[in-house]
Parts: sequence; C-alpha cells; structure tokens
Amino acid sequence: MRRVVSIVPSLTEAIAATHQHLLVGATDWCTQPADLEVTRVRGTKNPDVDVIRELVPDVVLANAEENREQDLDALRAAGLAVWVTAPTTVGESLDSLERMLWAIIGETPHWLEVAREVWSTPYEGRRRTAVVPIWRRPWMALGRDTFAGDVLARLGVDNVLAESPERYPRIDLGALPEYEVVVLPDEPYAFSPADGPEAFDRPARCVSGRHLTWYGPSLVEARDLLTEQLR
Repeated sequence: MRRVVSIVPSLTEAIAATHQHLLVGATDWCTQPADLEVTRVRGTKNPDVDVIRELVPDVVLANAEENREQDLDALRAAGLAVWVTAPTTVGESLDSLERMLWAIIGETPHWLEVAREVWSTPYEGRRRTAVVPIWRRPWMALGRDTFAGDVLARLGVDNVLAESPERYPRIDLGALPEYEVVVLPDEPYAFSPADGPEAFDRPARCVSGRHLTWYGPSLVEARDLLTEQLR
C-alpha cells in the first residue's frame, strides 16, 4: 500500500513513526508528530468523506470506538477500503498494530518490538483502587472493558467501576464505591491540577491522556511516564 488516511490519532502516530511518507490525510486531532504535514480531513466524529475520497487512499484507518459507524459506512460506500481496529487491552492493541502494519508496510517496526518488551513484565507492587473520570458536566468515568483500564491494571491501579454494565458510565460523585485515588487524564476532558481534583475527597493524580488512551508509539514510554505520574 502507498497512500494512507488515518482518522484515529494513535494510528496516525503509528504510521508516521514507521513510514511517514505513506500518510496523505489525517484528522484535525492527529497531533503527533507535531510536524506532520498532510491534508486535514476534519475530526474523528465528522470526517470529510469527499476530501478523503479525493485523496485516493489505498486504505483508511479507523477505530470502532472512536469513529462513528455511519461515517465508516459512508467511506465504504465511496469505494474506499477501511481498516477498523477495536482493542480493549494492551496485548490486543499490540497484536492489532502488528497486523495493521504488516498489511500496510509488510514489517514490524522497531518501536513496536520495544513496546512489547516494555509491557511484557507483570506489575508486582502494592495495588490501589481508583475511579477514572473522563468527562465532567456530566461526570463520566471508565467502566468495563477499556484499553485505559487495562493499562492502569498493569500499573497496579484497579478501576472500581470495571464491572459496570457500561464502558463509560455517568457517575454520581456521592455514590461511588470505595476507592483510594482519583486518576484524571488530560483527554478527552482536559483535567488538570486546577480543574478536577477539587471535586473529590481522595488524592488525585493528573496523568497524560495520550499515554493512557493511545495505542501506538506512545506505548514505548507510557509505562514509565504513567508510573511516575501515578506515584
């Protein structure tokens, strides 16, 4: 394959870190690498199908959670091949990336091999329980079967809402299960030391949303960075 459009920031970064010249289009939210110069195709939730079609890509990279099914259907109806990822664990994400990159470029990049090694050893320290908000007004948090939840579990932080019927449930701050720490990523909602911790009566840890929720080259440094931020 020679021409790739990505409508998922983490997949954009994965292609760019491997063979950047293959990328011809990406969303406005695709911020890594910072110097990426490609045609922008609007957002993950409203990609411009006409612009994407005009780029004549060999494949459009998407994610079952991040992108809307109706947009993926519109891309397919326009005659475009769409590769859809849907990992919910670190292991699944690494396998998914390897399949995708082999299909597109026929190789496993060095950064992916390093990421596998980084995440190959189990966590052996003291475990903590946490609630992990992802939005406020209304308050929402990580629930069941999420990639970010698996990342945290591998770092010794267990999501108290992991058995929720929903993946991203709305929450009542006054009716949460007992927990030890609040984990506040800076995306999708931009939680910060000045916006979020004040709503809780537990210790708060502000962490990099990119390293918690993106699966791609960021996985190489995510374990060390998040471990430090979660201290």
